Amino acid sequence: MRRRFWMFIGIIALILMAACGQEEKAEKSTDAKEEEPKELKVDFEVPESAEIGDTVELKATVTYGEEKVTDADEVVFEVWEKGKKDDSTNYESTNHEDGTYTAEVTFDNNGVYEMFAHTTARDLHTMPQKAITVGDVENVETKDDEEHANHEGTDGFTLHFMEPENVAAGEETELMVHLQMNEKPLEEASVRYEIGRENTADKEWVDAEEGKAGEYTGSYTFTDKGKYQLIVHVENDDDLHEHEEYEITVEK
Repeated sequence: MRRRFWMFIGIIALILMAACGQEEKAEKSTDAKEEEPKELKVDFEVPESAEIGDTVELKATVTYGEEKVTDADEVVFEVWEKGKKDDSTNYESTNHEDGTYTAEVTFDNNGVYEMFAHTTARDLHTMPQKAITVGDVENVETKDDEEHANHEGTDGFTLHFMEPENVAAGEETELMVHLQMNEKPLEEASVRYEIGRENTADKEWVDAEEGKAGEYTGSYTFTDKGKYQLIVHVENDDDLHEHEEYEITVEK
C-alpha cells in the first residue's frame, strides 16, 4: 500500500514538472515574439499621372508594427524633376492625427517627377520613393545627368544625406546618412565621407559608424570658412559601390 502511495506521488510530481516545462517554453516563446523588433512602414500614395496645373495630393500612411503613428517626428516630401535632384523642393506635411500625412503640390511643367517621403518616427527613418508623370513627356528634352546616373545605378538603392545647417569653422559637425535597399534599411555597409576644399586635390576621409539600422554617422571639424566638397561613398559585401556628391558651405 505504501509503495503504491509513493508511486502515485512520483507520477503526480512528473506530471507537474512536465506541465511547468511546457509553461516555461510557452512563456519564452511569447517573450521572443514580444521582443521581435517592429518595422516602421510608410504607404506612400501618389497618382501615376497628372496634368500641368493640377493640384496633386501626396499621402503617407505611417505604421509601426500594427500601430498607426499619429506623432511622427517628421514627414517631409522631397520632389524633383528626374535628373535634377540638386534642385529638389521639400514640402512639409499636414498631420491628420490618424496615421496619415499629406501635402499638396502643383506642377507647372511637363516631365517625370520623382519624390521621397522622408519619415522619421520611433527613432527610425525610412524614405519610400515614387514618381509621377506630368503632362506630355514625349516633347520634353531630356539629358543624362552623370552625377545621378551613378547614384541611381543600383535598383532599389536610396541614399539620403542629412545636410548639416549653420556649419561653423572650428566646431565639430555631425555627418549623417540614411541608406535603404528596396525600402528597407541597408545594414552592415561600409560608409566613408571624402571631404576637401573646392578645386583642391587635398582630401580627408571620415569613416562612418552604423548606429540604428541603415543610419551611419561620423563627425568632422571644418577648419576655415568657405565651400567644401563632400562625397559619400557606400560599399558592401554584395558588390554595391555607390557615391553621391554634396557641397557644404561653412559660413562662420
